[in-house]
Formats: sequence, C-alpha cells, structure tokens
Amino acid sequence: MLALSHSCRYFLYRSPTDMRYGIYSLAGLVHNELGFDLSSGDVFVFLGKRLNQIRLLQWDRDGFAMYIKKLEKGNFEWPKGEDISITSQHLTLFLQGVMLDSVRLRKRYQRVN
Repeated sequence: MLALSHSCRYFLYRSPTDMRYGIYSLAGLVHNELGFDLSSGDVFVFLGKRLNQIRLLQWDRDGFAMYIKKLEKGNFEWPKGEDISITSQHLTLFLQGVMLDSVRLRKRYQRVN
C-alpha cells in the first residue's frame, strides 16, 4: 500500500524514463544523474515517455520499494517548471489526474529551516 506523507521528500526525475527499467536502473539514475543518497528515504518519481506510466522508488530501511501505476486511458500531466522537488500534496493530486495548473492553494504558514 502506498502512503504519501509530509515527512518524506519527493523528487521528480525531469527526463522521460524507459519504463522497462527496474529498481537498480532507476537507482542508478538517481545516484549518477541526480547525485542523491538513495538510503535517505526520499521518494523518487519517474514518468514514462508516453506519460501513461509512473514509478516511485524509495529505500525502505531494509530494501528498495517501488510503486508502479500504468493508466489504461489518458495520461499524467508533466509538471511545469524546472524544480525537481514536489510536495506530497501535489503528488497526490498528480496521481489522481488533477491538472496542477488549475489548482490554486491558499497561503499557509511554512516553517523555514
């Protein structure tokens, strides 16, 4: 079961990804191209070229966990901008098929570290 939490950080891999890639190929992309530590517990999001498949990869204390969703109809919206960081709230909307351009969030206090 997939549970998205505010305690995790989520990063979007900005290039279309070959959806035949398995856990170790995706982990190699994270390590070699993004330069992130895979054991941090962060979640990495990959989209396929046709935008109908998404993969989420996370190190879960004792091994990798991968979530795959392939749409039968339609596709995911490619997030605009160059930022690779995505919030759990935006990822939830993204997975539900909500168009992120049309979403306006009300201002909330955010603590800056």
